[in-house]
Amino acid sequence: MSFHTTLRAALFGISALALGVTAASADQLADVKAAGKLELATDMHYAPFDMLNNGTYEGVTKDLFDEVAKDLGVTPNYMDVPWTAELPGLEAGKFDMVIAPVTITPERLQRYTFTLPIADATVGLVKAASNDAIQKPEDLAGKNVGVQQGTAQEKQLQAYGDKIGGIEIKGYGTADEAYADLAAGRLDAVAGSSPNLAYLVKNRGDVFAPVQPAFGAPTYFAWVLRKDDASKSLADAVNQSILKMHEDGRLKAIQEKWFGAATDLPTEVPQN
Repeated sequence: MSFHTTLRAALFGISALALGVTAASADQLADVKAAGKLELATDMHYAPFDMLNNGTYEGVTKDLFDEVAKDLGVTPNYMDVPWTAELPGLEAGKFDMVIAPVTITPERLQRYTFTLPIADATVGLVKAASNDAIQKPEDLAGKNVGVQQGTAQEKQLQAYGDKIGGIEIKGYGTADEAYADLAAGRLDAVAGSSPNLAYLVKNRGDVFAPVQPAFGAPTYFAWVLRKDDASKSLADAVNQSILKMHEDGRLKAIQEKWFGAATDLPTEVPQN
């Protein structure tokens, strides 16, 4: 065998090995099953979806994804990550999925793979229970309203403020911080997704009251994966699990446990 033939064979072997590695890493579901676990990022300060109760993680997200993990046959590793670091961390490959409830938007659909919706995300407002001056969303023109920074809710609040003549918006790292300032009288209202606000009022109705009706357009929460070929297998498997939970009642039971009622959700990913 000549030197050139040997060299070509060696190069072919290296190329085949590289292709084999690429093929093996192009199926995220297979990788996850091989590892036996899923690395999952969420912000554990977003009740009732994600909460720390005496150091123990609980909430809607955990109940739902515990069921998904059972269906997939893997162990979920839940990581507490600030919201502003979650999507950049996903893109950097620091975890497999973001399971903090992420609002589906056209812009995000271009950049990420979304699962089927796991909850309603329509944006509303909450005020201090003692504040009789605010009866409807339009009454917040010129008022101070808090919202979690970097969220779709913040963008909708900005657009609504422009529509009614201006709102003084104050951004917070977590919704809990905004609620604390509202309770202390430093804000006139807080904007957030309807399920979060309903849970807040349900548990602290002596302090907070809803501002009716919700001002946002109907939107939904879902979970997020990277937008690449490798992620499709895992996204498909998660969606199959969510569909099973629709059919067997697990999704409804978890909604009723945390929200007090169940909401019909799309069984396809909304594209607008």
